[in-house]
Amino acid sequence: MGLLQTWRETAYSQDMSQQESDQLWGAYFKIEQGIYKQILANPSEVVEGTVKELAAKYNTDIMTMVGFLDGINESLKTENPIEEMTEDTVVSLDFDSEKLYYNMVEAKAEWLYNLPEWDELLTPEKRKELYKAQKASGTVVKGQKVGRNDPCPCGSGKKYKKCCGK
Repeated sequence: MGLLQTWRETAYSQDMSQQESDQLWGAYFKIEQGIYKQILANPSEVVEGTVKELAAKYNTDIMTMVGFLDGINESLKTENPIEEMTEDTVVSLDFDSEKLYYNMVEAKAEWLYNLPEWDELLTPEKRKELYKAQKASGTVVKGQKVGRNDPCPCGSGKKYKKCCGK
């Protein structure tokens, strides 16, 4: 079984009590926030290394690092091969700051997208724009309703009530 599958089975286990789940995620979010603070504080440095090396660098265990890599993967310039990842797989944390901020808003990770380290990376206007864009992406906009006496949208030239409105 791969590291990612092990992480997901542990983190999303149905056998865990609510208290155990809260403890696991509470500890994970605290570590995650610490890693992001370090990464965002020095955005020009591209962090690379094996999963084991990165876990040691950020003072965490391998499973927590796997969870972090799973979370950040879609925000990277080049995604890591997380599905078949082992302790010795070399990974990169070269992130796209706009994509990362957008994905943090999407995940409702307020403790991450409100970090003060973002002030040096994105202007308040850009963050507001990304926030609004993400929130609007989930909004369903209905098209204009066709009235019964309007021309049919199928293009037949008939009134809607005599064509597709039957």
